[in-house]
Amino acid sequence: MMRILVSSCLLGEPVRYDGKSKPVSHQILQKWQSQDRIISFCPEVAGGLPIPRPAAEISHDGKVLTANSIDVTEAFDLGAQKALSLCLKNNVKFALLKEGSPSCGRNEIYDGSHQGNKISGMGLTAQLLEKNDIKVFSEFQIEVLALLINKRL
Repeated sequence: MMRILVSSCLLGEPVRYDGKSKPVSHQILQKWQSQDRIISFCPEVAGGLPIPRPAAEISHDGKVLTANSIDVTEAFDLGAQKALSLCLKNNVKFALLKEGSPSCGRNEIYDGSHQGNKISGMGLTAQLLEKNDIKVFSEFQIEVLALLINKRL
């Protein structure tokens, strides 16, 4: 069975930096859940960060920093490595990740200024998965992902 890695916050789990979730209610996600295709995962929690935690953004030099300039890159890298390991262990070829996140952002991330500005870019987990031939999609691309999965079935 083809499994899909999904950001835990998109499934309603309160794992985000602010202790909240960003649940996505979509019939395709519900179908995948009923088929036991989804592997729920939060790379930031897996990397050892607490809930809640200070918001972090990727800086211009590639480090992940909080607004107080605390370097949390190591935890973000560890979470990305754990996500990759989980995908490889379960033969996962697709991931549905939270847009904008410094871990999971697929098409855009915050610019590192902690001013709410977004730029084109990818989070550390999304980058690592893509480098290892795991296709990453954001919650705004569920239908596109479903089409690809249906072609492979």
